[in-house]
Amino acid sequence: MQFSVRMPVATHILLCIAMFQGEYKTTSNFLAGSVNVHPVIIRKTLGQLKAAGLVEVAAGVGGARLTKASKDITLLDVFRAVEEDEDLFHFQENPNPKCPVGRNIHAVLGARLEQAKQHMMEDLAKVTLADLLGEIAEKA
Repeated sequence: MQFSVRMPVATHILLCIAMFQGEYKTTSNFLAGSVNVHPVIIRKTLGQLKAAGLVEVAAGVGGARLTKASKDITLLDVFRAVEEDEDLFHFQENPNPKCPVGRNIHAVLGARLEQAKQHMMEDLAKVTLADLLGEIAEKA
């Protein structure tokens, strides 16, 4: 299974803003240099983060800034800001009802997949940008 790159890119952006705020103008071009993607992707992601209330963006060369302390932004906040679909697992909608597996797959697998999703969301809620900044500092 593969998730989109939206959340890792958004987290990278937020970490750069937190780390470099006040030292550099965290413009889309600056952030694109760190993430190594086109500035258009950064601007789109910043728009999603702004809509979620995680950043403020000054037009032009003003750059972006966090609206909350890094200790108050969790990975779950980031996930919810940029992922369009929280349904991580999608069933084939019309399995064969004449097959015992097809007839029962939703019932036997659905609850387990929902539980896995809940565990992931709980884990994401435990990690803050401040935690990640601390780990970056240790590795630097």
